[in-house]
Amino acid sequence: MTAYAAFLRGVNVGGVNLKMAEVVAALTDAGFAAVRTILASGNVLLESPRGGGAVRATMEAALRERFGYDAWVLVYDLDTVRAVVEAYPFEPEVDGYHSYVTFVADDAVLDELAALTAGAHERIARGVGVLYWQIPKGNTLDSTVGKTMGKQRYKSSTTTRNLRTLGKVLSR
Repeated sequence: MTAYAAFLRGVNVGGVNLKMAEVVAALTDAGFAAVRTILASGNVLLESPRGGGAVRATMEAALRERFGYDAWVLVYDLDTVRAVVEAYPFEPEVDGYHSYVTFVADDAVLDELAALTAGAHERIARGVGVLYWQIPKGNTLDSTVGKTMGKQRYKSSTTTRNLRTLGKVLSR
């Protein structure tokens, strides 16, 4: 059994409201073990003997069937998430700033995002399968990355998490 962190895109924002207890039930019914959620923003820990791609496909199908929405999930083993967090290239705790990691499942999309020109006070750096990002609080949606991430093209292959949230995921 491999322990995975799964990140659901767009949950409990923008009209997709899911109760985490119901998400746990749906994923348990889909055959996953030790399913639990962290916060109410679509962070799931679970175990499966299958590979990450199969876990992702099964989760998306189970969530679409149970909740009737266009579910997008990115799945990583916990060692990968830990390595991503440890590689964060900026000072992680800067007063007045948010520190984010955007997970990207499509290399072409990662290339596009990494090529963005950072706006004022915004920092962007490419990592392995991720885009690291730091932005002043209150500027997230108006930033270069924030505006770009809202486009339909990126919804199926990206999701962003605050570095603090990832710390909570890893501490469980």
